[in-house]
Amino acid sequence: MTDELIVEKHDRVAVCTLNRPDKLNALSENLRDGLAETLEGFKQDDSVYAVVITGAGRGFCSGADVSGPPPTLPISGNLDEIGWIGRQALAVHTLEKPVICAVNGVAAGAGMSLATACDMRIGCEGTKFKSVFIERNLGPEAGLSYFLPRIVGSSRAADLIFSSRAVGAEEAYRIGLLDRVVDSDSLLETALEVANQMLQWPPVALQMSKRALNHSMEADLPAALRYEKKMLNYTKLAKNDAKESRAAFQEKRKPSYQGN
Repeated sequence: MTDELIVEKHDRVAVCTLNRPDKLNALSENLRDGLAETLEGFKQDDSVYAVVITGAGRGFCSGADVSGPPPTLPISGNLDEIGWIGRQALAVHTLEKPVICAVNGVAAGAGMSLATACDMRIGCEGTKFKSVFIERNLGPEAGLSYFLPRIVGSSRAADLIFSSRAVGAEEAYRIGLLDRVVDSDSLLETALEVANQMLQWPPVALQMSKRALNHSMEADLPAALRYEKKMLNYTKLAKNDAKESRAAFQEKRKPSYQGN
């Protein structure tokens, strides 16, 4: 673990804070690897039911850190088809637990990619998105070409990537890039509240819901329906939670789920 990433537990929610505020949380090698390894570790951590990702200071993430010389990759690194940027996107996307991004300022380049890889985004008045890549003679990276059109539609994604224009909180909310906009002082608190709203439901059903949503991105309707049925069978394996769900409904009380 690196001190460039702060991980705190709030009951069953893990908060990952990018901690390079002097660099607007630009993704250094230590930070990007630490975040990917942490998220991959959460896959097997039964004490973590949901994750919030945010940034320290006045920005979320300004993108990859390009202040130093470019790294010299070994032959094996040059043959890596997805690289670290792919590993980061996969770590977020394949974590079968809700991942909420609290976008506390600028999210640019790979920082915007990281935000769009999350399941939802909550912003504040200072939130700003900027793709940046084309300004650096680059195409979109770190999953942006995959996630952004699925969030805002293909033509709006083309607009944001081809023009590299900045998008503030109001427009981001209007086009669906942000799911909620709150005061900056309550941003993290709101993200935790949203996470806990999700966690009132059976854990297995929550995981299978994310798995089904991810699968549907690449499936036609019949395939999506078959996959939903498959996920339904998985949720039935959590027999205690199924029993608790029925009992809580009948007794008109708040349920208490154990994930089994």
